[in-house]
Amino acid sequence: MKPSTELFQLVKSLSKSEKRYFKLSSSLQSGEKNYMKLFDAIEAQDEYDELSLKKKFAKETFIKHLPSEKNHLYNLILKSLRGFYADKSAAAILQEQLRNIELLFNKALYKECSKLIRKAKKIAYDYEKYYFLLDLIDWEKILVEEEYSRGDFDKDLNKLVEEESDSLEKLRNIAEYQILYSQINYAIRKAGFTRSVEEQNIVEKIANHHLIKGKNTALTTKAATACYYIKGMCASTERNIDDAFTNFTKVVKIMEDNPTVMKELPKRYVKALNNLMYVYMDNDDWENCIATIEKLKGLTKKSGFESIDVQLKLFTFSHNAELLICITKGDFDKAKSQVVPSILEGFSKYEGKINNEEEMLFYYNISRAYFGSGDYKGALKYINLVLNDSEVGLREDVYNFARLINLIIHYELGNYDLLDYTIKSTKRSVTKNQRNFKFETVFLKDFRKLLKVKNTDDLQQKLIDFKDELSEVMKDPFEQPANKYFDFISWLESKIENSTFEKVVKSKMK
Repeated sequence: MKPSTELFQLVKSLSKSEKRYFKLSSSLQSGEKNYMKLFDAIEAQDEYDELSLKKKFAKETFIKHLPSEKNHLYNLILKSLRGFYADKSAAAILQEQLRNIELLFNKALYKECSKLIRKAKKIAYDYEKYYFLLDLIDWEKILVEEEYSRGDFDKDLNKLVEEESDSLEKLRNIAEYQILYSQINYAIRKAGFTRSVEEQNIVEKIANHHLIKGKNTALTTKAATACYYIKGMCASTERNIDDAFTNFTKVVKIMEDNPTVMKELPKRYVKALNNLMYVYMDNDDWENCIATIEKLKGLTKKSGFESIDVQLKLFTFSHNAELLICITKGDFDKAKSQVVPSILEGFSKYEGKINNEEEMLFYYNISRAYFGSGDYKGALKYINLVLNDSEVGLREDVYNFARLINLIIHYELGNYDLLDYTIKSTKRSVTKNQRNFKFETVFLKDFRKLLKVKNTDDLQQKLIDFKDELSEVMKDPFEQPANKYFDFISWLESKIENSTFEKVVKSKMK
């Protein structure tokens, strides 16, 4: 059986401050600490090698029970992390306070217990932690009953029942928004832009939900951020740029006006900024687009955004945006020489942690950058990473356009012998994935015609016809997003004008 690498991954995920805290906590304990020997040895490894650990500690008794020692160390590190973050998270503080409340109650220190409940309730309300609030209200009810038994009837139990009902209603409200939030994210993860009536209906169903369409339906600040974020996502998939801008701006403002909510939902804030940046990009507002990227990068050193989970988003969002700006403006050499090396460095830093979708988008856009610079072999390398590692059901839109770009790359490389089979394979794939839209159909039909051309004059006419047909297809709103995935028209124009793809793209920017 292959040795588990979970402990290695946990050790490697620790920041310098977390490691320092763990070692300091361990130093306060007396006696021999075999787990620290194991910790130091694993920390020194670049890749987990259990065999070398066994050789290193061959004379130590603890190595005979390595699985249990690893498990012990794993739990100690988690315990240390809980201590490290005990005063940094509202949830951790409230959990600690609930334990303290129980201890005080068991010692019949009711006055002190009540005082602690009031403090904890303020934190719960500030951070909208209604699950904890319900526990705190339960304790208040217990204290009220205790006071009743002592003949003190000043407290009104009905008010607590009303407060409990209000908390439950807000929890239900937040949960309903979370379901809608998951639904719109699933729709985008699967298909990207809406390119059919069926896909449009899915988005419209979410957009027309009474919690999204109605006024004052969000009962909490967190729910309000979810509501406007969902509205923004629906607008984006429908290519309604103005509504997308309005709603993502509202999310950002609400969170910046409520630091406690931003601290609780840092990823939602980061995602809202990222989507706002794409709105600026769609409007060719490069100044605000770049300013938003810099704002995202600035968050890497801001309190509340330290977790690796959030740091990953800040890395992927800002770097993919920089890559897309270069691609859109035709700065392909800049993308290759500056942005791509930084992305690959990040891949090394966050090895195994970047999710499949973001990795797929990086490879896809890196391929586009290489293509634009005329490095077709490099473009083929990265488009193959998209095609070979695609996960079933994940971003089928990107996968299918990657197959079209793959055809163009092989065409530029002169691999004509491969293309006949590859065209058939591509057609089967897009049909199987139910994404055989007008654009793909016309593209594959006209692309096949290019391979049958025998002389230059015929090729020129076929390219012109190809461009005209695609341009006509893209008058259909459902087909317009095709140009977001690759500038097919500019590629055809570069062939017609006997120019480079880079020059055509840059000329349009001017």
